[in-house]
Parts: sequence; C-alpha cells; structure tokens
Amino acid sequence: MPELPEVETVRRGLANRLDQFVITDLEVCRDRAIASPGGVECFQSGLINCRVGSWKRRGKYLFTELHRFGSVGSEASEESAGHWGVHLRMTGQFQWLEHDTPPCKHTRVRFWNAKGQELRFVDLRSFAEMWWVPPGVAVDSVITGLKKLGPEPFSQDFNSRYLQEKFKGSTRSIKAALLDQSVVAGTGNIYADESLFAAGIPPQKAAGELNRKQLERLRGCLIHILELSIGAGGTTFSDFRDLEGVNGNYGGQATVYRRTGLTCLVCGTTIKRMKIAGRSTHWCPQCQK
Repeated sequence: MPELPEVETVRRGLANRLDQFVITDLEVCRDRAIASPGGVECFQSGLINCRVGSWKRRGKYLFTELHRFGSVGSEASEESAGHWGVHLRMTGQFQWLEHDTPPCKHTRVRFWNAKGQELRFVDLRSFAEMWWVPPGVAVDSVITGLKKLGPEPFSQDFNSRYLQEKFKGSTRSIKAALLDQSVVAGTGNIYADESLFAAGIPPQKAAGELNRKQLERLRGCLIHILELSIGAGGTTFSDFRDLEGVNGNYGGQATVYRRTGLTCLVCGTTIKRMKIAGRSTHWCPQCQK
C-alpha cells in the first residue's frame, strides 16, 4: 500500500498536472470505486463542469476543493462545488494521458478536459475509493476515515510528549503502534521498519517501555526518513507509480526493509524478519537492542 511519501508524490503530481483543469466529462468504469452517498450518479453530476482546485493530503487521503462557474459565466461568479476525495488503498494510481488511449481492464474512473487530455484512475485490486462531498458539508462527515487519523508526522502535535502520553502503559509493540493511523497519520510498513532501525529500537519492544529520549529519537528518525523518501519520489518496493508512470527511488536507500538474510550495512549482522501485527518486519538484532 502506498504510504505517506508515495501519496505526497501523487498529490504533487496532481497539483502540477491539474492546474486549472476543468472536468468536461467523466466515466465511471466500475461503480464500486465510488464510495460517497448517491453513488455514481451523484459523483458524476457533482464533478462535471468543475474546475479542480489545489490538492491536499491528510494521512493517506487526498482531496481537493471543486469550483463551478455561476450563471453569469465569469470568474467573479465562480462558486464552491464541494470536494473530491480519493484513497489509493493498495494499488490505486492516476495516469495522465495527452491523447486518446484505450483503457486497460483495470481502469476504474476517467476524467477529461476540453482539450481531450485525460486523467485516468487505474486500480488492479479494486479497493481504492473516491468521494464527492457536496458544498457546505464537512469533508470528514463523508470521508469518515479522516476522523480517525492521528497527527501528521511533520506537525508540531507529533512530539515526544504526545507519544509518551499515547503509549503510557501500552504493551503492544512499537512497530504495531507506528502502523496505527490513529497514532500517526500516513506511516506504513516500510517507513516504520526503516525509522526503528535508524533509531536503534527493536520493533518488538513494548511501546509503553520507551523513554522520552528514545521517543524523541524515533520521532526525528521517522521525519528524516519520510523526507528522504518524498525527495526520492516514493519507494520502488510496491506497485506504486506517479502520474507519469514512474515509481520512486527510495528502495535503493533502504537499510533493513526487504533485506532479510543480507548483512546489516552498519554492523554486518544478518538482517532478520518476523511477523508483527500481521506484517513482515525487518530488523538488525545487533543495531536494534
């Protein structure tokens, strides 16, 4: 599943390609891709003839405000037309097409502008979701998963004091805690493993046993690694692709993730793998004590 760096890469691609993009037509190829009330019909009527605004990311969710011209037909009469939201889930990806191209069998939704340029949404596993939120309606009242998210890793609210309070008395592993979106929004399996290695913390250690100094170090490592991956355009480890069809370059920088049986780049110890919270977890027994 795409994690924060991959979703942020998509957000930047959408912001770049869809500047002043007006949806003149759209086609929903698979009804289950639309999760908002009213289904396909409301989604289509809500988005057609709308100009796409700036894109925002919250955790692994993407959303943008829509604008529609009023009856006068001038810029001054442009009004809010609600919001368009997306969650990529495991394999959802956007593709930008300059010319008419036949869709593949995994195409779920297609958007066109007056020039015939197409934004295509493809999803191999069909778990991704899209929403239309009507104007005047709170986005999180329709995209309800937003209410369950913890702070963003880059926010001031995500600090060692917050983590210490959140983990107080907790017996679950720190790896499982980092995967919990109500603890920190956007972190997934890859960057949890990498940040725990960088911080020198074993993934199976109980979150409630970490002291303030360890939590501060973990926070700093997580932020640093997320920044590195965003700069690399995401990871090479999944089916993730940006709008141009390119996956990221972070995979070549990974220190433990998917390096089971190889030697640690720091100490030479063999990298181990175990299951924690149902996810493959990679770690160095020597560096993470």
